[in-house]
Amino acid sequence: MKSIKPGRGPSAFGGVASVLGALFGVIWIVAAVTMGAPWFFALFGVAFVGLSIANAVFGFHNAFGKNRYSSFDITEDGEEPDPFHSRIEPEAPDAPEAPDTQRAFSQGPRYCPYCGGTADEGYAYCRYCGRKLPDE
Repeated sequence: MKSIKPGRGPSAFGGVASVLGALFGVIWIVAAVTMGAPWFFALFGVAFVGLSIANAVFGFHNAFGKNRYSSFDITEDGEEPDPFHSRIEPEAPDAPEAPDTQRAFSQGPRYCPYCGGTADEGYAYCRYCGRKLPDE
């Protein structure tokens, strides 16, 4: 499984912004208590501080940690099936290839037979869907 991890710079910025958010939450709590506001205003500040601290831990872990958290996980063939792909192209081991596949590459501009995106000369894979293009 391949994963997409957030960048270290944006993660550090998010950690610093979360620390500033926690400070704002503390100021909110102090202001709510000293002004005599109802209790739930102070509770909002406590929740804000808690969420900010959790986000700061996440941001700093991704900024400075060796094993960062992933934002997205991408699976390769055989690891985990893609339910959307199985609806488009049913899995049949000996299914014949679409009849228009070769014709699409023999005349005029090239198009990907799977997604319809334009395929420039010399490309082995479609730059839109990532599937291997048939030989000309």
